[in-house]
Amino acid sequence: MTGIRDIIFVTGNLNKLKEVQMILAKNESDDDINLINKELDLEEIQELDLKEIALAKCKQAVSMLGPGHAVFVEDTALTFDELNGLPGAFIKWFVKSLGLNKIVKLLDPFENKGATAITTIAYADENGEYHVFQGFTKGRIVESRGPTNFGWDSIFEPFESNGKTYAEMEKLEKNSISHRGRAFDEFKQFLFK
Repeated sequence: MTGIRDIIFVTGNLNKLKEVQMILAKNESDDDINLINKELDLEEIQELDLKEIALAKCKQAVSMLGPGHAVFVEDTALTFDELNGLPGAFIKWFVKSLGLNKIVKLLDPFENKGATAITTIAYADENGEYHVFQGFTKGRIVESRGPTNFGWDSIFEPFESNGKTYAEMEKLEKNSISHRGRAFDEFKQFLFK
């Protein structure tokens, strides 16, 4: 398939939108994606299974937008080794109610500060078929370093980052090793196959 494809990305997070536009822009074929941003008020089911959360949100979006549209949602989680996968999908609410410093302090009693950043993409094609993609980056939780304007980036130090937090990395460098970059690489391979 060649040409321009309209795909709706359901998000209200402009930082996330910019990152995704950068990631999806790198394409060697003649195909191109016209990313259309829609901010919809989607309910998030209370669930630990990240795929189930993303699929439920994607199905809501399809219901709200109507059939015949290619649409995707993206959900990000941060799991702590010592907390058996928590905060997981609830990390956004942990950041909002506790703040970054208190989240770091949650791990004070533990020697293991290991964490995994996970992005889950749920995509519905124009025919209403659903597909799920995930990307993972392992790292550790550290004291906040770098700008604090993008979620928990300043407290997550990927093992592959040469000692930098996500917040301290240049966008292209971050995208090359990030959970989001990896999930969208899978998504792109699917879209351009």
